[in-house]
Amino acid sequence: MIEHPYHRFVSDTARLVDEARGLPLGGFPPTPRPPLADDAPRVLVCSPHPDDECIVGALPLRLLRQARMRVVDVAVTQGSSKERQGPRLEELRGACAFLGFEVVTTAPGGLERINARTRAADPGHWEAAVTVLAAIITRQRPRVVLCPHVGDANSTHVGTHLLVLDALARQPPDLRCYLVLTEFWAALPAPNLMVESTVDDLADLVAATTFHAGEVRRNPYHLSLPAWMQDNVRRGGEIVGGQGGAAPDFTFATLYRVERWRAGAREAAFAGGRLLPAAEDPTALFAEAP
Repeated sequence: MIEHPYHRFVSDTARLVDEARGLPLGGFPPTPRPPLADDAPRVLVCSPHPDDECIVGALPLRLLRQARMRVVDVAVTQGSSKERQGPRLEELRGACAFLGFEVVTTAPGGLERINARTRAADPGHWEAAVTVLAAIITRQRPRVVLCPHVGDANSTHVGTHLLVLDALARQPPDLRCYLVLTEFWAALPAPNLMVESTVDDLADLVAATTFHAGEVRRNPYHLSLPAWMQDNVRRGGEIVGGQGGAAPDFTFATLYRVERWRAGAREAAFAGGRLLPAAEDPTALFAEAP
């Protein structure tokens, strides 16, 4: 073996990940939640599965903590395993309570068969699901709606994207909000916002993910979130910041695509890409309904 400084860097990284496998899962006391006005703008996180609210939660967490917006997770499904649907909802409630998010459910056990095939082949089932989500959006009147992008590979993620767009199309013409597309299973083709996370925020997102204990026991994906966010900085520096420019001095970040929903249609939110450093208040980016 040839010794060089980077061997220690890689070996220490592997050692820390291995040691973290023995850390406790969930059960932590809630993090401090800032006081929110009764009429605080609402952020709806339309989660295909319990745990997605944590994985894509960097922006919602900052909107809660810095912009004093009310974050509401919509549990679109509770997974496909009937035996796990009840436990997964309880895990979701624990994760959201830890972060300070609220939870809205769609149906007992969650919505079923939310995918593009159902939309095409079973319009009655799909129509019932759209009606449920459309009613939630109407009640919440959100300033910001998050959902996966249409190419996010997992069939329920793709289905949730289609469901959100169909539910938005049912809203009164005066509903104006920001539509924020998220990524996890497949990269966004054209992200336009890179959101930095501090060590504290990312640590809270990792800890919140561990409340989904039944999932991370079979696949400890919470341990790879920091590495994923580091890679997002690499990608975002070129794709959002612009090719050939200096990379931002971020360690951890999440990529999104921000659009506007108004007059029943999607529109560009802004030209080019935006970087949102941890020290910058995100309020201005979503200050008023578009």
